[in-house]
Amino acid sequence: MEMSDLRVPIIAIVIGEGSSGGALAIGVGDRVLMLENAVYSILSPEGYASILWKDSTRAEEAAKKMKLTAKDLLELGVIDEVLKETNGNAKTDIEKMSETIKKKIVAITKELQKLNKDELIENRYQKFRNM
Repeated sequence: MEMSDLRVPIIAIVIGEGSSGGALAIGVGDRVLMLENAVYSILSPEGYASILWKDSTRAEEAAKKMKLTAKDLLELGVIDEVLKETNGNAKTDIEKMSETIKKKIVAITKELQKLNKDELIENRYQKFRNM
């Protein structure tokens, strides 16, 4: 809740696994991006399976139902952009992936700085409500 009222741009990038309470905070971002192989959800697949079926061993089935991949979340409108990973794995060329992320942060910051503080907060509120 505190983050939603910040009068500065918020850019969130999921680079691995964004989950639990942290996932809620990430969702408040003015722009939310994910690396193509990252996952993002408010609950782990094991937790979901335990709650839904009382069986954490069904985590793989739960993960599919949860739609927690970057591709799924982009289609659902939960995130704004998927960042392609170098050779399908950001770890293979960390410098190149870092440069890609840096360029995105700079471009998005320039875009968001064009908004006044009230527009920034209102857009953030509407984005979160639509989600």
